[in-house]
Amino acid sequence: MRTDARDCKTGILYGIGAGPGDPELMTLKGARLIGASPHLFVPKARTAAESVALHIARGLIGPKTAVHELVFPMTADREQLERKWDEAAVHVTEVLERGEDACFLTLGDPLLYSTYIYLLKAVKRRLPAVETVTVPGITSFFAAAALTDFAIGEGKKPVTIIPTADDLKAVRDALSLGGTVVLMKIGGRLQEILAIIDQEGLLEQAVFVSHATMADQRIETDLRRLKTGAPEAGYLSVILVNADKGT
Repeated sequence: MRTDARDCKTGILYGIGAGPGDPELMTLKGARLIGASPHLFVPKARTAAESVALHIARGLIGPKTAVHELVFPMTADREQLERKWDEAAVHVTEVLERGEDACFLTLGDPLLYSTYIYLLKAVKRRLPAVETVTVPGITSFFAAAALTDFAIGEGKKPVTIIPTADDLKAVRDALSLGGTVVLMKIGGRLQEILAIIDQEGLLEQAVFVSHATMADQRIETDLRRLKTGAPEAGYLSVILVNADKGT
């Protein structure tokens, strides 16, 4: 990794997947790049909160690394989000334009429902010729599958990944396809999603994992136990469903 500004060449932006939570599930390449990086950018949802991704990588950060926390609020307001992505891109490009490399760290995989996707687009608008290197990471649903011995893909059966939204028709449609359905970004919609899975007769063929591989991890193989839980239980969680009826 380059740390100087020789030849005034633009620095390289590294997008690194931090994995689901356990620092040991970070890739060797990601760990090496974090340790050598002069700049580490990490996302967080609130100003007062610590970045979850930063918490995962804390033991890997080099002594000379400058850590930059970027706030991306939990909101559906597209205009507000785009403003935050642009503001973040300004901070990142200032570093890159000095010829210094930078890492952007994100939970799971950088290119799966990640803030990195939008930051990358915003940076490329400012620096079209910027060199980027994306390092994949283990997703929360792969961690959940490993924790519960739940087969994600078997034989020729389909795998459908759904980021749940306020309109839950997509969940019903996905469950109708059979195979494995991965439900992500559940948030405060947990009870509505559980009701749909129950209506489809698939509650006993599903598992729930929140904060996978983290200290406050929760695993439920009987989803009925979640029906009396608080809405917050759905945050940083994933539900895996075997949608083949009659199995």
